[in-house]
Amino acid sequence: MKTGVIIYQSKYGATQKYADWLREMTGFDCVKTQKAVLEEVTKYQTIILCGGIYGSGIAGLKFLKKNIGRLRGRKIAILCVGASPYDKNAFEELKKHNLKNELENIPLFYGRGQWKLNQMTFVDRTLCTMLKKSIAKKDPSTYEPWMAGLMSAVGPNEDWTDKKYLAPLLEYVKMLKCKK
Repeated sequence: MKTGVIIYQSKYGATQKYADWLREMTGFDCVKTQKAVLEEVTKYQTIILCGGIYGSGIAGLKFLKKNIGRLRGRKIAILCVGASPYDKNAFEELKKHNLKNELENIPLFYGRGQWKLNQMTFVDRTLCTMLKKSIAKKDPSTYEPWMAGLMSAVGPNEDWTDKKYLAPLLEYVKMLKCKK
């Protein structure tokens, strides 16, 4: 059985950057979710899914949900990537919303992403602009952390990706290797 694979779905590049860093740091194979073939993925002991957060959902999670029965016995972890700074309460809500039933015991990790307004689709750019305008009407002292993060993205391009966000996930992978 092969050691590990990173499956990722990246819309604007931040998640792919994390997947590439993980590939370099672990030596795992790396494939986009759209090209992931279940028969190939089942040959790996460890599976890491990396997906961006869009509208409170984790991109690529559909692959795990659809195939979790066939992936039993594998060590699975998820890295989600979002533009907001990490907030424990928001992270727990994201986990509760996305990791239900058979996925609830899969470890979830967070990496801060980027804000690239000029690369966004028209729909994403419009939704983000409308959301920012809506939040701007609120009293800043009432902002939730994700709101403050969104409002701090004042320019068209912000990149908060950092290898430091991978440390907890790498520790988890190291722990898995020790358990063999």
